[in-house]
Amino acid sequence: MKILLDTNILLRWLEPENPDHILLVAILERLLAEQKELCYTSQNLGEFWNTLTRPIERNGFGLSPALADRRAHSIETRLTLLPDLPSIHTVWRQLLVKCEISGVQVHDARLAASMYVHGVKHILTFNARDFSRFDGIKAIAPAQRS
Repeated sequence: MKILLDTNILLRWLEPENPDHILLVAILERLLAEQKELCYTSQNLGEFWNTLTRPIERNGFGLSPALADRRAHSIETRLTLLPDLPSIHTVWRQLLVKCEISGVQVHDARLAASMYVHGVKHILTFNARDFSRFDGIKAIAPAQRS
């Protein structure tokens, strides 16, 4: 079974100072022991990089691109990339209209489109409610896995 990791999971997982870090390390180790395939998308990595390199005063981590690269490499070597495909764009556009998506929700719709195209039915996220509008996708909050 494949599970997409939302960006909010990736950020906390690779940030030892985050209060959720220890919980996520345990959850992800257990999922891997259960033979779950943990996945990410290019969009996740872009959002991850954005937050890592954005200044602290703008709600980022204020890291250099070199440090962001090391953390991104950690994701790329441990998780499975769901590659961008032309069909993701088509499904995403359909979701935008069907689910009446607006504003920042376009990013979650793009993740959902990637999940549909790659046959991924589960996403681990701290924002389960953001994915409730997408039929056939089960959002799992870390508290459900602890």
